[in-house]
Amino acid sequence: MPYQLGIDLGTTYTAAAVARDGRTEIVNLGNRSASIPSLVFVRDDGEMLVGEAAARRATSEPERVAREFKRRLGDPTPILLGGTPYGTDALMAAVLRHVVDTVSRLQGEAPERVAICHPANWGPFKLDLLQQAVRRADLGSAELLTEPEAAAIHYAAQERVEPGEVVLVYDLGGGTFDAAVLRKTAAGSGVGFEVLGEPEGIERLGGIDFDEAVFGYVRGFIAPQLAALDPDDPTVLADLARLRQECTDAKEALSSDSDASIPVSLPGVRNEVRISRAELEDMIRAPLADTIAALHRALRSAGLEPAQVSRVLLVGGSSRIPLVSELVGRELGRPVVVDAHPKHAIPLGAAEWAAATSGSVAPPATPTPPPAAPVVPSAPAAAPPAAPPVPTPPPAAAPPVAAPTPPPATPQVAAAAAAAPPAGGPPPVPGLAAPAPAAPAAPAAPGAPAPTGGSRTPLIIGGVVAVVALIALVAVFALGGGGDDGDDTIAIDAVDCPPEDRPSVCIVGVRNEGGEVLADFRRQGNVELERSTDAAHAEFFFSDAPSTTQIWGNQSPFEWTGTLDITATRQLCVVVIDADGSEFPNSGNCADVPPNS
Repeated sequence: MPYQLGIDLGTTYTAAAVARDGRTEIVNLGNRSASIPSLVFVRDDGEMLVGEAAARRATSEPERVAREFKRRLGDPTPILLGGTPYGTDALMAAVLRHVVDTVSRLQGEAPERVAICHPANWGPFKLDLLQQAVRRADLGSAELLTEPEAAAIHYAAQERVEPGEVVLVYDLGGGTFDAAVLRKTAAGSGVGFEVLGEPEGIERLGGIDFDEAVFGYVRGFIAPQLAALDPDDPTVLADLARLRQECTDAKEALSSDSDASIPVSLPGVRNEVRISRAELEDMIRAPLADTIAALHRALRSAGLEPAQVSRVLLVGGSSRIPLVSELVGRELGRPVVVDAHPKHAIPLGAAEWAAATSGSVAPPATPTPPPAAPVVPSAPAAAPPAAPPVPTPPPAAAPPVAAPTPPPATPQVAAAAAAAPPAGGPPPVPGLAAPAPAAPAAPAAPGAPAPTGGSRTPLIIGGVVAVVALIALVAVFALGGGGDDGDDTIAIDAVDCPPEDRPSVCIVGVRNEGGEVLADFRRQGNVELERSTDAAHAEFFFSDAPSTTQIWGNQSPFEWTGTLDITATRQLCVVVIDADGSEFPNSGNCADVPPNS
């Protein structure tokens, strides 16, 4: 059955969604999360690696990795990768091609139609460069859609927006900010929103700038020790990359916590820096004030006053920072709503637009209104049929503020599960509508009488519960548990383990000893692992922070380097990586890490 594809090629992350048969859902582009890093790595032979594969090489060969190149679109200065110059359009083409190939493999066929989103304030020059990237990626007649329009379309699919209503979109993502005023068109005109006036934006403002502010805050505490380190030492580079990720995690945790701890683990440096939400807000208040000024400019361009706006829609991962909704609400005096999936609203809206305007599904012009609530409900897309999850996850989206929030320690883009084997569809995305109840394993024969409610269902449920309880008990004793481990241990019965006949690693128990995380695991498929990237090895990482990777060999348990301030359950994942950097398919699993006691 044909499907439509929506792509959000962001400054820091890229995500995609598909619309098929009236349902729209996020696709798991990576093995570790629904979205992939917007990174391109160029190998010695000229081959380009994209996303997670590029991220694995970024620390050891940073001179061959391009990041945040969306900000460079239109800059005539080429980006040097391994000494070879590349234009931004060539790098964007590599990411777009990778996304379409990945989705086509997962869906079993190429998309019927592709919609690619872009900032609303891009002029003809940048749009022409984006079209060149589309042509270089050989995507045929892919169409372009502004990011605010896509966000508004997805919002209108969840909440009733009457024709003629004006919505102000505040889009603060990883690297750019957009503000646009949109009016809902007549009910008969599909999913359309018309842009009023001229959209406003700030090219270089987003989550990565806030991350840098937190990193600078930490540097202030360890400046003398940092100055003594060798900047070319691979170990130092890896540790600094991990520290940057810890800063990002702390920033995101402050969307729900009043303070966070940042562990510092560098050669000769062991420290822990605490940062409060108030301190973060002091760092970012000035740039956020610039976004409010952009909102006012967008309204003036449309010839409107704030009172004529029905609501302000916040999208983009950084829009979940509490100070954002506070400033927007106070300055404009209008209702502020946060999309249920602020990180995924744009690709979901793009896929919905592509489907509705191609006639594949009925346009969501007048959805049935949900019960009154001050926040945006979850997207009404049913998750795919239940399948055993595979490693990672994502986002948590984490996909905060006035909308349904994920656990404090897992605000990253969807940390659900890794991409399923090619024959299957993408795994469920956290926050989307739950799948319909599973059908019976074997359907009744034609003409057979329908089963009637009797005692069979209770018996089946009771049997399942008993089996699960017995398995859990066996697992606890197999892992040495007998009631003496306390509340800081989670033992699992090899949940979601890969098949035992393939090279893989399965986490079978996780302990949190005051922030020191240890994971018991077993090797499968006779795999031999070394604690080196020059040979096959295990890579452990947190699902909500895929870049916090640590390599490991055969010895169990795995011990996380440093101390973590885990305030809510988060997942530790593992995969097996070959010496060439490729990931063995379906080679690991994820397990919950309990909060610090």
